[in-house]
Formats: sequence, structure tokens, C-alpha cells
Amino acid sequence: MSKLTVTLFLLLMISAGGLVTSQHQARKLYAELEREKQLTKQIETEFTQLQIEQSTWSMHSRIEKVATSRLHMGSPAAEQLHPLDTPVTPAYGVPEP
Repeated sequence: MSKLTVTLFLLLMISAGGLVTSQHQARKLYAELEREKQLTKQIETEFTQLQIEQSTWSMHSRIEKVATSRLHMGSPAAEQLHPLDTPVTPAYGVPEP
């Protein structure tokens, strides 16, 4: 075999090895991308569920129920109220009469 043939054969083998390596790397990256997409979807679902749970826990009626039953809180009686004498300030931009 001539030197040129051997050189071309070696270049062909190196090129084929590079092709196999790059295809393998592409398949690995694609599989990883699919796993990450699945994880993203799972996290988004969990986030939505947590938002629903948060809105349920923070409902006014539930907070009031917990305050009265568990914390023994209630509205103060009329004699417990002490109104403050504070001057009323006009709204911003509204001239005083």
C-alpha cells in the first residue's frame, strides 16, 4: 500500500471514531434533556399544588376559625375599645378647605 492510502485510511478511521463519539454524546445529551424536561414538569405540578395549598391555608375563614378555636382569640368587647384622637390628614394633592 502506498503512503497516501495508509494516511487516507487512518483519517477515515479517525473520522469514523469521531462520528461514533459525537453521535453517542448527542444521544446522552438528548436523554439528559428529556429527564430535565420531565423534572421541570414535575416541579411545575408540585408548585401549582403548593400554590393551591397556600391559598387554602390563608383563607380568611380558616384563619378566623383557628384564631377562635385553637388560640382562643375573639373580638374585643366595646368597653375594651379606646379610640384615638388623631387629626385627619387630607389626601395627597387635595387642598384643605
